[in-house]
Amino acid sequence: MSRAGTISVEEHLRGPRRKLLVPYLTAGVTPDWTAYLTAYEAAGADAIEVGLPFSDPMIDGPVIQEASDRALRRGVTLDSILAELTGLTLDVPLVAMTYFNIVQSPGVARFCARLRAAGVSGLIVPDAPLEEVGELEETAAAHGIDLVLLAAPSTPDARLREIAARSRGFVYAVSVMGTTGIRDELGASAGRLASTLKTYTDRPVVLGLGISSVAHAIAAGTYADGMAIGSMLMRQVLDGGSPADVGRWIAAVRDGLDQEFADEFEAAP
Repeated sequence: MSRAGTISVEEHLRGPRRKLLVPYLTAGVTPDWTAYLTAYEAAGADAIEVGLPFSDPMIDGPVIQEASDRALRRGVTLDSILAELTGLTLDVPLVAMTYFNIVQSPGVARFCARLRAAGVSGLIVPDAPLEEVGELEETAAAHGIDLVLLAAPSTPDARLREIAARSRGFVYAVSVMGTTGIRDELGASAGRLASTLKTYTDRPVVLGLGISSVAHAIAAGTYADGMAIGSMLMRQVLDGGSPADVGRWIAAVRDGLDQEFADEFEAAP
């Protein structure tokens, strides 16, 4: 079990005095996929989002769909993924990203217990409606899993308040309406959403979807406490980038953020 799996995502993310960096990896995409997790941590990740491959994703764009298809063709299963995670030693928390079918298949309680036993301390289920997430919310909490909720630019204000109040670990702000993917610029709605959420919660607000460059990450950091990066990283993995290659790209983002926002954190009490 990863050492970070023994503490909550929220506790861990409240520690760093810097912009939070949460890179994504599709589990099982390559035979050495866990080596990318180690490289992510070494490059400056504050938490790592681990996608559990699913055949019919609703929020994932073409790059992450391709990564999931490759992993599934390799024959990976939930059992094999959790077994490989169990043997890791990481000092940053792992946040599983999956769909409700995968959660419900073994039963919500068993699924959460197995995540925790494998060292996973966070969970994102983007297709679980807020009105129906109660059982999962309670069960995840009982097993020491922080259930992260998503907020979109189209979400009404009253619902944003509820999401901000109920999300654990951090609040995931979706920068644009649509699926994940590599984009030329950060959506104009991203800043408004992140800024609004920050007035409703003192938990970290992490901005995701479409962050594809150091410049995007810096722009996201202007409004949010951190950013999640997925498709750009998975494109590199799918194109043959090694753990060291992808780690260098993440390190460049880490360095860019730290340099850009150094004064902000030095001035903070």
